[in-house]
This record gives sequence, C-alpha cells and structure tokens, in this order.
Amino acid sequence: MVFNQSNDMKSKIIKLAHAPHGLPRVTDFKLEEEPMVGVAENELWLKPLYFSVDPYLRAAMAGEHPPLLHPGDVIVSRAIAEVIESTHKGFKIGDIVTGYMEWRNNMIRNTDGLNLIEISELPLSAYLGVLGTTGLSAYFALKEIGKPKQGETIVVSGAAGAVGSIAGQIGKLLGCRVIGIVGNDEKANYIQSELGFDGAINYKTTPNIEAAIIGLCKDGVDVYFDNVGGEISDGVIARMNNYGRVVVCGSIANYNDTAISMGPRLLPQVVFKKLLIQGFLIGDYKDRFAEGRAVLQQWLKDGKIKNMETIVNDFDKLPEAFIGLFTGKNEGKMIVKI
Repeated sequence: MVFNQSNDMKSKIIKLAHAPHGLPRVTDFKLEEEPMVGVAENELWLKPLYFSVDPYLRAAMAGEHPPLLHPGDVIVSRAIAEVIESTHKGFKIGDIVTGYMEWRNNMIRNTDGLNLIEISELPLSAYLGVLGTTGLSAYFALKEIGKPKQGETIVVSGAAGAVGSIAGQIGKLLGCRVIGIVGNDEKANYIQSELGFDGAINYKTTPNIEAAIIGLCKDGVDVYFDNVGGEISDGVIARMNNYGRVVVCGSIANYNDTAISMGPRLLPQVVFKKLLIQGFLIGDYKDRFAEGRAVLQQWLKDGKIKNMETIVNDFDKLPEAFIGLFTGKNEGKMIVKI
C-alpha cells in the first residue's frame, strides 16, 4: 500500500531545542509530531530499527564538527531501517538499509547515501558498531595512522567505548601489548577478561595518569589511540617513545567544556620525541569501506573480536542515551532500538 496524506499518518521527530551549555540536558531536545505525505517517485518509506548515538554530535551542536546542528534542526545520525514501501527500482519492501537518517520513527526520503545490508547470521546492530563507521574508524585509524608494529605498546583512552574497545582488540590481533584507560573498575575488568587487554587504568581513581602509565608501560608508549583528550592525554603523551604515533579520534573530555582548558604545552615533546599526532574523519576512507568491513566481518565471524554494545529501547529515549555517553552509561557502542 502506498499511503497518501489523507491517511493522517504521523511521525515522531526529535529536534535540537537549544544549543547545550556544558553537559547536554533532556530539555535541550524537543519531541514533536508531524504528518507524513505519500511516497513520491524514487522514494522510500522507512521504518527505523536502530539509531546510533555518538559523541561527535555534541561537537556538531557546538559548531565544531560538520554537519553542524543548530536549534530547530532535526538530529541526524547513522541508523538502520526497514523498507516499508518503495517506488525506487533499486529497493524493495523488506530490504534493510543503513545510512545517515533524521531522528524520526517513520520517514519518507530519497535513497541518497543509503546502502543495503545483506541479512546474515550477524546481528543488525553490528552494522552501527563493529561493522559500521565505529569499527571502520578503529580499523583504518589504527592501521593507517598508528601503524603499530608487532611487540609495540599501544595505549587506548576511552577503551570501553565504541571505537576504543575495537581499536584495542585490533591492536592485540596485530601482536601488540595494549593498555586501556576507562572510567570504572567494572570496565577495567571487562576489557582485560573479555577483550584481552593487557592492563587497564581507572582514571577516576588514579590521581596521576603519567605515573600509572610508567607502572604499566615499562618500555614507554609507541602508539596512543586517543578518544578522550584533556589531562588523560597529557599524561599518556608525556610517556611516548621517540617516533611515537598519536591517533586523535575524539576529545570527549572537552566536548562539554564551557571555557577553553589549558594543559601542558606539548610542542617541545613533539619536537624532541619526533612524534606524529594526526586526527582524521572516517569519511577520509570512504572509498575503502568495503575492504575494511570485509576484514572486520571475518574477524567477528571467527570470534577474534567481540561486538561490545549497549542497547536502549524506545525512540523517545534517544536524548537520554546520547547524554549517557558523557556520564559513562555505555559499554561499547551506544544504540537505541526503536
């Protein structure tokens, strides 16, 4: 059935109500309803199944990460949806697609940026985690920027988070010693017992990160996969070896700052230790997504890496799940099931 406007179907939508000041609040978001129109030529009616919530959205709200989010905008993130109706020859009813989607519980849209997911024994949610841009970020950034060599030491901050948990596991597969920095003892135990990390630091109970790194990394740090920034990164970078590589994936420690934080001046260390510090956006590797996903998919099927995720139920809980990223509510990828 192709519905039309007279069917009076509506869609819930979630907009940014206010630019957050500091830690986002539920009141910074606005839940609305709007009528849906019919499926026009070459369009799809999609029913979202899962939405991803990611720290970069906070940077987008602060005007620091494209595409920017302004008050009144519908929030957009990666999602997985089922095709309910199609007037496009490349998609049929029942297909499962992934791509960037507005936060709506029903939507009519074109097919730009959508990719079909082949149904397999793997959970659909994995295509927002280890098989999505999360896993691809860990894979390409670690291999192409970190360039780890067997026997080297890697430190991962945000090691129980979406990207960090995968980056650490990849580091182990590449023959490295991996230390993770996390926010509580439960996560520290998990990344060691379940994900194979060689050691862990709970930064909330560790008064001196640099001293902790010295204790766990007797031969220094060769690669630092940084998801956090701030004082944690100051402590790790201080213990980097000559020609060390720092992969800057995110800086969640500073996303909610209301003033510019100042830390140790790193340039002397960059010079004297000949460090490489490089950031990236996953779109830099879009032409190689199929290559990276094939490797990650095989590792997942073989049980060499684990898909660590936290799933929250209910479309209306999207803002709460997003805010939970900044208060340590997630282990691995935070996903909302609609």
